[in-house]
Amino acid sequence: MLDDFLIRAALAGVGLSLATGPLGSFVVWRRMAYFGDATAHAAILGVALALATDLPLGLGTLAVALAMAATVAGLAARGWAMDTTLGVLAHSALALGLVAISFVPGARTDLSAYLFGDILSVTRADLGFIWGGGALVTGLLVWRWQALLTTTLSEDLAHASGLKPDRERLILTLALAVTVAVAIKVVGALLIAALLIIPAAAARGLSRNPEGMAVLAVLIGAGSSLAGLALSMWQDTPAGPSIIVAAAAVFAVSAGVARRR
Repeated sequence: MLDDFLIRAALAGVGLSLATGPLGSFVVWRRMAYFGDATAHAAILGVALALATDLPLGLGTLAVALAMAATVAGLAARGWAMDTTLGVLAHSALALGLVAISFVPGARTDLSAYLFGDILSVTRADLGFIWGGGALVTGLLVWRWQALLTTTLSEDLAHASGLKPDRERLILTLALAVTVAVAIKVVGALLIAALLIIPAAAARGLSRNPEGMAVLAVLIGAGSSLAGLALSMWQDTPAGPSIIVAAAAVFAVSAGVARRR
Protein backbone atom coordinates (compact mmCIF):
# COMPACT_ATOMS: atom_id res chain seq x y z
CA MET A 1 0.00 0.00 0.00
CA LEU A 2 2.84 2.40 0.86
CA ASP A 3 4.16 2.11 -2.71
CA ASP A 4 1.36 4.44 -3.79
CA PHE A 5 2.61 8.05 -3.50
CA LEU A 6 -0.91 9.38 -2.94
CA ILE A 7 -1.50 7.05 0.01
CA ARG A 8 1.81 8.15 1.51
CA ALA A 9 0.82 11.79 1.05
CA ALA A 10 -2.55 11.20 2.74
CA LEU A 11 -0.90 9.41 5.67
CA ALA A 12 1.59 12.28 6.00
CA GLY A 13 -1.20 14.85 6.19
CA VAL A 14 -3.11 12.85 8.79
CA GLY A 15 0.03 12.22 10.86
CA LEU A 16 0.92 15.90 10.86
CA SER A 17 -2.59 16.79 12.04
CA LEU A 18 -1.99 14.80 15.23
CA ALA A 19 0.53 17.47 16.23
CA THR A 20 -0.95 20.61 14.67
CA GLY A 21 -4.44 20.12 16.17
CA PRO A 22 -3.68 20.32 19.90
CA LEU A 23 -0.60 22.52 19.46
CA GLY A 24 -2.52 24.90 17.20
CA SER A 25 -5.15 25.23 19.92
CA PHE A 26 -2.51 26.54 22.32
CA VAL A 27 -1.14 28.82 19.60
CA VAL A 28 -4.62 30.34 19.24
CA TRP A 29 -5.30 30.55 22.98
CA ARG A 30 -1.94 32.12 23.79
CA ARG A 31 -1.83 34.32 20.67
CA MET A 32 1.44 32.80 19.49
CA ALA A 33 0.91 33.22 15.75
CA TYR A 34 4.00 35.39 15.31
CA PHE A 35 5.97 32.93 17.43
CA GLY A 36 5.00 30.14 15.03
CA ASP A 37 5.95 32.27 12.02
CA ALA A 38 9.40 33.05 13.41
CA THR A 39 10.11 29.37 14.15
CA ALA A 40 8.76 28.21 10.79
CA HIS A 41 10.69 30.78 8.77
CA ALA A 42 13.88 29.83 10.59
CA ALA A 43 13.41 26.31 9.22
CA ILE A 44 14.73 27.57 5.87
CA LEU A 45 18.06 28.14 7.60
CA GLY A 46 17.83 24.54 8.74
CA VAL A 47 17.28 23.43 5.16
CA ALA A 48 20.42 25.31 4.10
CA LEU A 49 22.35 23.69 6.96
CA ALA A 50 21.14 20.21 6.00
CA LEU A 51 21.96 20.68 2.32
CA ALA A 52 25.41 22.10 3.03
CA THR A 53 26.41 19.35 5.48
CA ASP A 54 24.55 16.38 3.95
CA LEU A 55 22.45 16.00 7.10
CA PRO A 56 18.88 14.68 6.92
CA LEU A 57 16.47 17.53 6.16
CA GLY A 58 14.42 16.89 9.29
CA LEU A 59 17.47 16.98 11.55
CA GLY A 60 18.72 20.27 10.12
CA THR A 61 15.35 22.00 10.37
CA LEU A 62 14.79 20.64 13.87
CA ALA A 63 18.15 21.98 15.09
CA VAL A 64 17.58 25.50 13.76
CA ALA A 65 13.91 25.57 14.78
CA LEU A 66 14.92 24.63 18.33
CA ALA A 67 17.56 27.37 18.34
CA MET A 68 15.08 29.99 17.11
CA ALA A 69 12.37 28.85 19.52
CA ALA A 70 14.81 28.98 22.45
CA THR A 71 15.93 32.47 21.39
CA VAL A 72 12.36 33.76 21.18
CA ALA A 73 11.43 32.18 24.52
CA GLY A 74 14.48 33.75 26.15
CA LEU A 75 13.65 37.20 24.77
CA ALA A 76 10.05 36.87 25.93
CA ALA A 77 11.20 35.98 29.45
CA ARG A 78 13.32 39.15 29.49
CA GLY A 79 10.34 41.34 28.64
CA TRP A 80 11.13 42.26 25.03
CA ALA A 81 8.31 43.70 22.91
CA MET A 82 7.35 40.49 21.15
CA ASP A 83 5.37 41.79 18.18
CA THR A 84 8.27 43.83 16.80
CA THR A 85 10.96 41.36 17.85
CA LEU A 86 9.19 38.39 16.27
CA GLY A 87 8.55 40.35 13.09
CA VAL A 88 12.25 41.14 12.79
CA LEU A 89 13.36 37.60 13.63
CA ALA A 90 10.83 35.88 11.35
CA HIS A 91 11.60 37.84 8.20
CA SER A 92 15.33 38.07 8.86
CA ALA A 93 15.57 34.31 9.35
CA LEU A 94 13.62 33.65 6.16
CA ALA A 95 15.76 36.05 4.12
CA LEU A 96 18.99 34.70 5.58
CA GLY A 97 17.89 31.15 4.86
CA LEU A 98 17.05 31.95 1.24
CA VAL A 99 20.43 33.65 0.77
CA ALA A 100 22.21 30.71 2.41
CA ILE A 101 20.44 28.18 0.17
CA SER A 102 21.55 30.11 -2.92
CA PHE A 103 25.15 29.17 -2.08
CA VAL A 104 24.32 25.44 -2.04
CA PRO A 105 24.82 23.90 -5.51
CA GLY A 106 21.63 22.57 -7.09
CA ALA A 107 19.31 23.80 -4.35
CA ARG A 108 17.66 26.66 -6.25
CA THR A 109 15.58 24.36 -8.45
CA ASP A 110 13.96 22.81 -5.35
CA LEU A 111 13.35 26.08 -3.48
CA SER A 112 9.57 26.02 -3.92
CA ALA A 113 9.41 22.62 -2.24
CA TYR A 114 10.95 24.07 0.92
CA LEU A 115 8.71 27.15 0.88
CA PHE A 116 5.38 25.51 -0.01
CA GLY A 117 5.96 21.83 0.71
CA ASP A 118 6.16 18.76 -1.48
CA ILE A 119 3.83 16.29 0.17
CA LEU A 120 3.48 14.19 -2.99
CA SER A 121 7.15 13.20 -2.77
CA VAL A 122 6.94 11.89 0.81
CA THR A 123 8.94 8.67 1.25
CA ARG A 124 8.54 5.86 3.76
CA ALA A 125 11.35 7.36 5.83
CA ASP A 126 9.56 10.73 5.76
CA LEU A 127 6.38 9.02 6.94
CA GLY A 128 8.21 7.52 9.89
CA PHE A 129 9.63 10.94 10.79
CA ILE A 130 6.26 12.68 10.44
CA TRP A 131 4.30 10.13 12.46
CA GLY A 132 7.06 9.83 15.04
CA GLY A 133 7.22 13.59 15.46
CA GLY A 134 3.44 13.88 15.56
CA ALA A 135 3.19 11.18 18.21
CA LEU A 136 5.96 12.83 20.25
CA VAL A 137 4.24 16.23 20.22
CA THR A 138 0.84 14.72 20.99
CA GLY A 139 2.22 12.67 23.87
CA LEU A 140 4.04 15.69 25.28
CA LEU A 141 0.91 17.85 25.17
CA VAL A 142 -1.29 15.12 26.68
CA TRP A 143 1.23 14.63 29.49
CA ARG A 144 1.30 18.34 30.36
CA TRP A 145 -2.26 19.15 29.28
CA GLN A 146 -3.69 20.36 32.59
CA ALA A 147 -0.57 22.30 33.51
CA LEU A 148 -0.49 23.98 30.10
CA LEU A 149 -4.17 24.88 30.36
CA THR A 150 -3.73 26.35 33.83
CA THR A 151 -0.72 28.41 32.72
CA THR A 152 -2.59 29.61 29.65
CA LEU A 153 -5.56 30.68 31.77
CA SER A 154 -3.52 32.58 34.37
CA GLU A 155 0.15 32.56 35.30
CA ASP A 156 -0.77 33.71 38.80
CA LEU A 157 -3.06 30.70 39.16
CA ALA A 158 -0.28 28.48 37.85
CA HIS A 159 2.13 29.82 40.48
CA ALA A 160 -0.49 29.26 43.19
CA SER A 161 -0.89 25.66 41.98
CA GLY A 162 2.83 25.02 42.25
CA LEU A 163 3.46 25.15 38.50
CA LYS A 164 6.28 26.94 36.70
CA PRO A 165 4.98 29.00 33.74
CA ASP A 166 8.47 29.23 32.23
CA ARG A 167 8.72 25.44 32.13
CA GLU A 168 5.32 25.11 30.44
CA ARG A 169 6.32 27.80 27.95
CA LEU A 170 9.47 25.83 27.18
CA ILE A 171 7.42 22.68 26.57
CA LEU A 172 5.28 24.54 24.03
CA THR A 173 8.45 25.91 22.46
CA LEU A 174 9.93 22.43 22.04
CA ALA A 175 6.64 21.08 20.67
CA LEU A 176 6.47 23.91 18.15
CA ALA A 177 10.03 23.30 16.97
CA VAL A 178 9.38 19.58 16.44
CA THR A 179 6.15 20.35 14.57
CA VAL A 180 7.94 22.80 12.27
CA ALA A 181 10.59 20.20 11.44
CA VAL A 182 7.88 17.62 10.73
CA ALA A 183 5.66 19.95 8.68
CA ILE A 184 8.19 21.49 6.31
CA LYS A 185 7.98 18.50 3.95
CA VAL A 186 4.17 18.70 3.89
CA VAL A 187 3.27 22.40 3.59
CA GLY A 188 6.61 24.23 3.56
CA ALA A 189 7.99 26.99 5.74
CA LEU A 190 5.58 29.69 4.56
CA LEU A 191 2.40 27.73 5.32
CA ILE A 192 3.22 25.91 8.57
CA ALA A 193 1.71 28.66 10.72
CA ALA A 194 -1.50 28.53 8.66
CA LEU A 195 -1.86 24.79 9.27
CA LEU A 196 -1.43 25.42 13.00
CA ILE A 197 -3.86 28.32 13.27
CA ILE A 198 -6.69 27.75 10.77
CA PRO A 199 -7.97 24.32 11.92
CA ALA A 200 -7.79 25.42 15.56
CA ALA A 201 -9.59 28.68 14.78
CA ALA A 202 -12.26 26.75 12.89
CA ALA A 203 -12.72 24.36 15.81
CA ARG A 204 -12.96 27.09 18.44
CA GLY A 205 -16.44 28.27 17.48
CA LEU A 206 -17.80 24.72 17.35
CA SER A 207 -16.40 23.38 20.64
CA ARG A 208 -17.66 23.47 24.20
CA ASN A 209 -14.40 22.72 26.02
CA PRO A 210 -10.63 22.79 25.38
CA GLU A 211 -10.34 19.05 24.85
CA GLY A 212 -13.16 19.09 22.31
CA MET A 213 -11.49 21.95 20.44
CA ALA A 214 -8.17 20.09 20.25
CA VAL A 215 -9.80 16.90 18.96
CA LEU A 216 -11.91 18.79 16.44
CA ALA A 217 -8.82 20.69 15.26
CA VAL A 218 -7.12 17.34 14.58
CA LEU A 219 -10.13 16.15 12.56
CA ILE A 220 -10.34 19.42 10.60
CA GLY A 221 -6.61 19.32 9.88
CA ALA A 222 -6.77 15.71 8.69
CA GLY A 223 -9.88 16.37 6.60
CA SER A 224 -8.30 19.47 5.07
CA SER A 225 -5.22 17.45 4.14
CA LEU A 226 -7.31 14.84 2.35
CA ALA A 227 -9.52 17.45 0.69
CA GLY A 228 -6.50 19.47 -0.40
CA LEU A 229 -4.87 16.40 -1.93
CA ALA A 230 -8.11 15.61 -3.77
CA LEU A 231 -8.25 19.18 -5.11
CA SER A 232 -4.61 18.98 -6.15
CA MET A 233 -5.18 15.77 -8.11
CA TRP A 234 -8.43 17.02 -9.63
CA GLN A 235 -7.35 20.51 -10.69
CA ASP A 236 -3.55 20.04 -10.85
CA THR A 237 -2.95 22.67 -8.15
CA PRO A 238 -0.01 22.77 -5.70
CA ALA A 239 -0.71 20.27 -2.94
CA GLY A 240 0.52 22.30 0.07
CA PRO A 241 -1.42 25.49 -0.72
CA SER A 242 -4.46 23.38 -1.66
CA ILE A 243 -4.48 21.90 1.86
CA ILE A 244 -4.51 25.41 3.35
CA VAL A 245 -7.30 26.50 0.98
CA ALA A 246 -9.38 23.52 2.12
CA ALA A 247 -8.75 24.45 5.77
CA ALA A 248 -9.73 28.06 5.05
CA ALA A 249 -12.98 26.87 3.49
CA VAL A 250 -13.77 24.86 6.62
CA PHE A 251 -13.02 27.92 8.73
CA ALA A 252 -15.43 30.04 6.67
CA VAL A 253 -18.19 27.47 7.12
CA SER A 254 -17.50 27.06 10.84
CA ALA A 255 -17.56 30.85 11.35
CA GLY A 256 -21.00 31.02 9.75
CA VAL A 257 -22.28 28.12 11.85
CA ALA A 258 -20.86 29.60 15.05
CA ARG A 259 -22.48 32.95 14.34
CA ARG A 260 -25.90 31.32 13.85
CA ARG A 261 -25.49 29.35 17.08
